[in-house]
Order: sequence, then structure tokens, then C-alpha cells
Amino acid sequence: MIRMPSGRTVSIVAYTVWLAVASSAAQAQAQQVMRLTGHDRLITGDFEEVYRVGTLHGEPWEVFDRVRSLGFDARGNLYVFDRGGDSLSPELRVLVFDSLGGFVREFGSRGEGPGEFKTPTAHVVTRDGTTIVRDEGHQAYQVFDQEGEFLRMVRNRVGVGGTSANGLNVSTPVFGDPRGAAVYTTEGVASVTGPDDPEMATAFRRIVRHGLDGEEVQPETMVEAWNPRRYRARRGQRSSIGLNRPSTFEPALLMALLPDGGIVYSDSSAYAINVVAPDGGGLARRIERPFRPEPVTPSVEEEYRAMIEKRRAEGGRGPSRGLRVSGTVRLPEGEANREAAVADLMDFMRDFNEIPPFYPEIPVVAKLKTSWEGRIWVMRQGEGLLSDGPIDVLTGSGGYIGTFGAGSTPMPDAFGPVGLAAFIELDEMDVARVVVRRLPARVR
Repeated sequence: MIRMPSGRTVSIVAYTVWLAVASSAAQAQAQQVMRLTGHDRLITGDFEEVYRVGTLHGEPWEVFDRVRSLGFDARGNLYVFDRGGDSLSPELRVLVFDSLGGFVREFGSRGEGPGEFKTPTAHVVTRDGTTIVRDEGHQAYQVFDQEGEFLRMVRNRVGVGGTSANGLNVSTPVFGDPRGAAVYTTEGVASVTGPDDPEMATAFRRIVRHGLDGEEVQPETMVEAWNPRRYRARRGQRSSIGLNRPSTFEPALLMALLPDGGIVYSDSSAYAINVVAPDGGGLARRIERPFRPEPVTPSVEEEYRAMIEKRRAEGGRGPSRGLRVSGTVRLPEGEANREAAVADLMDFMRDFNEIPPFYPEIPVVAKLKTSWEGRIWVMRQGEGLLSDGPIDVLTGSGGYIGTFGAGSTPMPDAFGPVGLAAFIELDEMDVARVVVRRLPARVR
């Protein structure tokens, strides 16, 4: 017997029929379905090292705090987005290194004015060297030129910028359009039906283009993604009322961009990579491999709980890792009202630190990226729980280049021109450094 996403238990035969029907419905929307082999053609992960930056002691530009993201411009300059401070007073500085690893410049400081960061939550550099920072404190994108000089602030329109139905700002990455003048991001809001409902559907999940040509962000929905069922705590258990949180193991909406502006995304538990034509051209193709998601059994749930408890005991973060909530809490006037509001806030934080209900299966696809040359890199889940698995390299047209075996290379944190790839690494002291390598021609 198998538990369906609806929560019903059905036979394996019925589940197979359901999968076939669901797959056929999705494929009917695609112009082309590329079904690749399930046999891996292994390729080696021996990459030539070009340079590395970051050290425990040295000049201020050599010592990183928490490297959040990386990017390259067309000249091969590396941009390191280094975050400091804490969640209440975040800081961001942008460090630029040339194609040989030489320090070029640093810019960015905390403040209230234009060009100063209040609450920077996402950042990207475009191919022409324009730096774009989404600043939730200013409710705007801040734009800087190739020299790090402030150009303009593009303010969010009402409802734009990742604000959920609960008024919480949940950070999601931004992706710079390779053609410039826009960024892409994912958005999703869950509908809330009641504290005792065993499940609920998300209101939407989508990929949105944010045009940055004017004084205000111009949002345009490019993809309406599949909405997974979300599960609440069972009756009698504590439930995070009104809290928009993914189920544990819920398939994420993963995306990346191709050089021509096309969108690559994954939104389900299956190995199904969707390729969307540029500028709203519709779904061009779907790339599949015959790998099935792992069912979430009681033993998997127990293993996950033990992993979380161990992380907490070691001083790490709980299940909310990777989810950032920002905003200002305004307590009402009057002592009684304030006490009630504080109690509600404490309940909220307790619920937020609990493990959300479990999704019925673990998705096959764990990470998704694209290179400057248009290759699609797909990391599958590893054999261990939430471990890094093999990485497939595909073409935008659905061809199969090969697979890096599990552990042979991490997924690059950024791709650049002429085969450059950058990786964030931590040493035994948890000091961050960035290593830039060059990919061999066969996988570029």
C-alpha cells in the first residue's frame, strides 16, 4: 500500500495508474517530452583550479564573514556577497576579484539612504557587471553599476517582493536575466483553512519576472508551477495556525535561467525538468529520467527527527534552517493586550521551531543550476537522508552529457564565462573561502 498526496492509502497498482494519468496530463502541455536513460554515463570531476580567495587572517577583504552567494560578470570578475551582522541588523558587502583572483573593489554599507542597505535579502550580478540587491528594509531593488556606484532604487509595488499572506517576508533568491534589465524570483503563498484541517492546498506557486526599467518593479508571471498539497498537524497535536511553511520534504520550486532568457524549473517529486521558451513562449520541453522519489516511511521520519535533534544539540539550527523571517513586531497599547500579544508571539516562535508535518515522499531533484553556455546541472538526492547525490549534466534541448558520481564534485555555487565555476568552501574552523575552477570543455 502507498499513501497518496491526498493522504489516502491505495494499492501499488492504483498508484501506478495515478502516476500515469498525472504524467500524461502534464506532458500534454509540453511540446516535447525527452525521456532519457536511467543508466548513468559517469564523467570525472577533476577541475583545474584557477585561484582561491578567503583566509582566517589577513586584510579585511580577505576575511569573509558568511558568504551568501557568488556571481561572475562577462569579464570573468568574481562577485562575493558577504553577509555580516545578525537577523535584526544584517550587513552586506560586495567584494570584487578579477579573473586571476586579484582584489578589485569593495562596496556596500548599512544605512538608511539610497545605496545603503537596511535589510538585504537577495543579490545578483548580471553579465554586464550590474549589481542588483533586493532590500526588504527599503522595499526596493538597489542597482549599482560596474564600478560599484549607486545608480537607482526601483521600489516594489504593493504585494511584490516575497511578502506572504501572513505579512512575513520570506527570502527567496533572485536570478539576473542574462539579457539584463530584470531579475526572476519564485513566489508562493499557502491558503489557510483552519487549525484542525489535516491538509491544505497552496494558493499559488509561480516564477515571476521583475522588470527594473522604471521607478517601480514591473512584475510579470512567467510560470504557474504545480502546487503541492501541504499537511497540517493531526487533530490533537499543536498546529502552526496561519503559518505559511512547507511540509518537511515538500518538493521545492527550483529554477535557473538559460543564456537566451529561457527558464528551467523543477516543481515536483519526480525527475522532470521543464524548459520554458523566453519571454512567455510557453513550455518548450520536459526532460525526464526514470528515477522515483523515496517514500517517507516512519523510519525515515524518525531518522530525520534524530538528525534535527543532533543538530540542535551541537548548536545548529532546527528545521527552519534556510528560511528567513523579517519584519517589525508592533505590540498593541495596554498592558493586558501587550501580554496577550507577547504570549501569541511566543507560541508562534515555538511552533516555528517545530518540525512541520511530513510530505509523503522525498523529491528526486535536490538542486538545479545552469551554466553560461546553457548546460543544465541537476543534483539528485543521495543515498543518505538529504545527502548530496550524483549530478547530471544536460543540454537545454534535452541531450544527456553525463553524470558526476556522488561525492566527485559539489554543485557549483556560480558559473561564469569560459568554463569558470566558483565553490564556497568551509575549512575545519568554519572559515569561508571561495575556490574558482575551470570546467573541462566536454561539460561546458
